[in-house]
Amino acid sequence: MIQTDPANADIARFLKRLQWGLVAFAVGYVIWLLGPILTPFVLALLLGWLGDPLVDRLERRGRSRGVAVTLVFLLMTLLVALVLIILVPMIERQIVTLIDSLPQYRDWLLGTALPWIEQRTGYELMSWLDADRLIQLIREHWQQAGGIAATAWAYVQRSGFAVLSLVINLVLVPILAFYFMRDWDLLVDRVAALIPRDHIDTATRLAHETSESLGGFLRGQFLVMLGQGAIYAIGMSVVGLRLGLLIGMVAGLISFIPYLGATVGILLALIAAIVQAQGFDWQLLILIGVVFTIGQLVESYVLTPRLVGDRIGLHPVAVIFAVLAGGQLFGFLGMLLALPVAAVVNVLLRYAHERYTHSRLYAGDKSDIEIAGAATSQRPVIIVADTKGVDGER
Repeated sequence: MIQTDPANADIARFLKRLQWGLVAFAVGYVIWLLGPILTPFVLALLLGWLGDPLVDRLERRGRSRGVAVTLVFLLMTLLVALVLIILVPMIERQIVTLIDSLPQYRDWLLGTALPWIEQRTGYELMSWLDADRLIQLIREHWQQAGGIAATAWAYVQRSGFAVLSLVINLVLVPILAFYFMRDWDLLVDRVAALIPRDHIDTATRLAHETSESLGGFLRGQFLVMLGQGAIYAIGMSVVGLRLGLLIGMVAGLISFIPYLGATVGILLALIAAIVQAQGFDWQLLILIGVVFTIGQLVESYVLTPRLVGDRIGLHPVAVIFAVLAGGQLFGFLGMLLALPVAAVVNVLLRYAHERYTHSRLYAGDKSDIEIAGAATSQRPVIIVADTKGVDGER
């Protein structure tokens, strides 16, 4: 029997891990380069993944794959169309109200907010907004101003291409989502065929855990966002805040980052209430506080426990860090991929912890003898804990 040198085995294991690390780095670099192009594909992939369980359920009831995908796609399209039909007129009216209120916000900023800040901090902010001083600064720094103007004009020129790209992405996403849903099982089988056979069981288990936790989290979190947005929007509209609907929807949309939605919503609502009342309308401010308090209580004790639970297993701080880190590294694409990647990493960390607690490194090579018993007349009980490895060694 040929015996392998432990040193050579360790070197081979290190080189194999280094190889996989280089592959992961190369994949991340390619994703970073292709970020703007990959965004519609990632959105469509997420939609296809979220719709696949319903397609499989329809297939089990006797529908063909094509019919099931068509029905689910039509259902998604109808839901989006219904939301647009209901929300677009409301948002349009809110935007008109906001535009009409802009002079009031300007007067409040120049007449109340900035003087109050100057009194408290000692900084002279109003002088920077004086028209004569601004003209003088432009004359003194005309070269820099010309460079800024050229940059702004280049951005305006590029914005046309950005709008065209946005339109193309909006058209591509539903088409790609349909094909991803139709060929989802085929894609999964092809990926599974690439996994080494001695790791297929572990990979299947980890993929199933990731899909279950992340899929449940995304579906539940989407419903929580809708619920919170509805509570904030309806509540602030009822208490008399003119921009309550718009602020409530904004707070609901960003509530997937814990506490950020409520914080931003409260700040926007307070500013809108102060400008609307031209001062401190304490009754309106208290009612706004009551609305956000009710929204947070419903979210914490009803919506999140019932719809989301602990399916992703991530602390709110980890969620915030994942979203911000993804946005910093890969832009909007990184924010889309932040929670899926965080869910995968969380599953892998749980698996690594499980392997570690069952390893020889954690348990040691000898059995521990623990003497349990109180200092009374009871006889001590000797408990022998077998701490050998779990790879069949006893």
